[in-house]
Amino acid sequence: MNILVTGASRGIGKVIATELQSLGKVFVTARTENDLQVFGIGNYCVADLADEVELTKVGNFIEENEIDVLINNAGAYHYSGIEETEMYRLNHMLAVNLKAPIYLIHRAVPHMKRNNFGRIINIGSISGVMGEANASIYSATKAGLIGLAKATGLELAAYGITVNTINPGWVDTELGKFSIEKSEFSEDEIIETIPQKRFVKPEEIASLAKYLISDNAKGITGQSINICAGLSVGI
Repeated sequence: MNILVTGASRGIGKVIATELQSLGKVFVTARTENDLQVFGIGNYCVADLADEVELTKVGNFIEENEIDVLINNAGAYHYSGIEETEMYRLNHMLAVNLKAPIYLIHRAVPHMKRNNFGRIINIGSISGVMGEANASIYSATKAGLIGLAKATGLELAAYGITVNTINPGWVDTELGKFSIEKSEFSEDEIIETIPQKRFVKPEEIASLAKYLISDNAKGITGQSINICAGLSVGI
């Protein structure tokens, strides 16, 4: 089984890529080569998914390595009011969070169809489920992944391909800490809004991804699965 994880240089992506090595050959992509070298020469593709030329390079990489499992994890986050939205920021967020997953699925599906097997997992966000004030672009792009999984899950179901979206809440990663710094709330204030009073560990997300890849999860497709310590249920 050949697996590709995008945004695998750190955080959730790195943990997922490490966890999935027991399932097959893991390939990774991110912007910084130094952070990918641990996965071995030939197993990584250095690319900025916001750049169309480099995105196409990752598409070629997918075809060359006959990827059976695609984990669209790479993402960008920005915290600001809707009236402060700048065009370059809008284009960047749409490119990384939504355009890139759509394009990479497009490149991965032909091989999956030929094998009558494939697993596609998009890493969304609870912000795409509930909405997050002052993170409208981020919320919109992550909500788009939910719709993408529903549509492609339906389209590809007859070919043994499943497509699902995992929506993490607050996660104990560098990006999670960065998000706190950019918000108007302290870490303690945020934890108070989470029913389990804790951040989700990236290992929990990796374990869920591993299950969704397994044969036991072949009946799960087009779904949006929240792993948020109860955040989506209510306060």
